[in-house]
Amino acid sequence: MKRSSYVFIALITIAGLLCTQSISRKINFSSDNSTPAITGVSADLPLNTIKLPKGFSISVFAEVENARSLAISPSGTIFVGNRSEDKVYAVKDTDGDGKADKKWVIASGLNMPNGVAFKDGDLYVAEVNRVHKFAGIESKLANPGKSQIIYDKYPTEAHHGWKYIAFGPDGKLYVPVGAPCNICESKDPVYASITRMNADGTGLEVFASGVRNTVGFTWHPVTKQIWFTDNGRDMLGDDVPPCELNTAPKAGLHFGYPYCHGGTIKDPEFGDKKPCADFVKPAQNLGAHVAPLGLKFYTGKMFPSEYQNQIILAEHGSWNRSKKSGYKLSLVKVDANSKATSYTPFAQGWLDEASQKVWGRPVDVLLLPDGSMLVSDDQANVIYRIVYKG
Repeated sequence: MKRSSYVFIALITIAGLLCTQSISRKINFSSDNSTPAITGVSADLPLNTIKLPKGFSISVFAEVENARSLAISPSGTIFVGNRSEDKVYAVKDTDGDGKADKKWVIASGLNMPNGVAFKDGDLYVAEVNRVHKFAGIESKLANPGKSQIIYDKYPTEAHHGWKYIAFGPDGKLYVPVGAPCNICESKDPVYASITRMNADGTGLEVFASGVRNTVGFTWHPVTKQIWFTDNGRDMLGDDVPPCELNTAPKAGLHFGYPYCHGGTIKDPEFGDKKPCADFVKPAQNLGAHVAPLGLKFYTGKMFPSEYQNQIILAEHGSWNRSKKSGYKLSLVKVDANSKATSYTPFAQGWLDEASQKVWGRPVDVLLLPDGSMLVSDDQANVIYRIVYKG
């Protein structure tokens, strides 16, 4: 073969390689199996309508379909659960610009994998009736492999079956089991409860009872006492009963469902069986039907000192109220004696009060090491980042 032919073949080969690399860049092939965490589909979200206290601002941190519960690893990887979808994601800000740039699918084909928790290098994921563990997940984001099932005996009912999970200061994994109905009396004590177990799935016990449907809990940074939201029953009218914020100083307490709501409201079907005086009253009654979900005590250094050790919680928003309520973040202030002293809006604007149109629904909150705060939104399909610059 002539030398000119060899040169021609070499040029064709190089051109082909360059073309392949160009195509790969366009369709985001990546050696670590990641895809961009922000593609621009969220660019038209009306973030300018979100009202925050002076000095605060909000932006999109990542785009995640049906973004629900959030968990963070020590290295800053954010794990994201789904409720109406079937996946668990991981996103990460690898260049430190305050926005996630990489996204991975950790698992798919799951049954309402709402709950995610991280402990000692392992990711825990809760479906309706079982809990998975992905060991050493951060070294395997590109190919997590098969999980280990640590527990699979939770009820299979989808009604209030999705689960929020978190590890407590005692090292145990806390897992709620919602009531399998709007209002009913269950013989099995696991329903309408918060359970807890060892990290390997052993030692399951009911920690708290009479909890209709909690989809968020956290622990006070000083007292280490658990605080949790609870979604009130439906079909008693626009303003009854209130949703609740509760706290449990010890195990074994009962919080009223299905007999008593909001600490004083006797249920019309079951209230005659047991008086409200038998149960623990809410730490704070919230709005009726606001659907409170995730919450955190603010422990960072970015926000002003008045927010230190105070609760910010997400209100997902009503579905059966003639005038919508919720669709915001609320601030609950707590004093040194673990008493709630106020309940006020922190961020609102996902609901347009005049038109009653909704474009977003907050789900969970999470603090980043720099003191900023993430908020997931399963309607807008994003995770926001809220910062304070003064």
